[in-house]
Amino acid sequence: MFMTNTLTAADLLTDHFGRVDELVHEIVDGLTEDDLARRPDGADGAANPIGWLVWHLLRVQDDHLAEAFGTGQVWIDEGWVERFGLALDPHETGYQHTREQVDAVRTSAELLSGYGAAVHARTVSHMVSITEADLARVLPPTYGEGVTLGARLVSVLGDDLQHAGQAAYLRGLFGR
Repeated sequence: MFMTNTLTAADLLTDHFGRVDELVHEIVDGLTEDDLARRPDGADGAANPIGWLVWHLLRVQDDHLAEAFGTGQVWIDEGWVERFGLALDPHETGYQHTREQVDAVRTSAELLSGYGAAVHARTVSHMVSITEADLARVLPPTYGEGVTLGARLVSVLGDDLQHAGQAAYLRGLFGR
């Protein structure tokens, strides 16, 4: 991707969020609803399934970036909440979900890929013009006092990559 010696924060962030987008599509490609809802054996049913992990990482990215940039969420604004039809509050991101709430996230690979593409497009639209000064901007205290936009973006990327790795591991474990 990088063809010059001058990289901006916008370039790096766009690249890294692009990697999350690629992982989302690779992970869910070809999986059935049952595959996406499967929990690993021997985990006492406590491990989260692929579908929930991918849905959660996308919801976190969508929710947190919408707040950080003062925009609406793709989930709500573009009708994904209705398309998914989940029995959850539309503002849910999966944070502290119970087993029952995790189980309520039954969906298809097509919906996850579509929502992922929409979230990625919105994310890139935020990243393309971001400046060093923007990264130093202190956000409202929703996620803690003194949190900058740069710290929030790194936190979202870290969370997304962690959950993508968990989902990719499960896919490999299940042999799909």
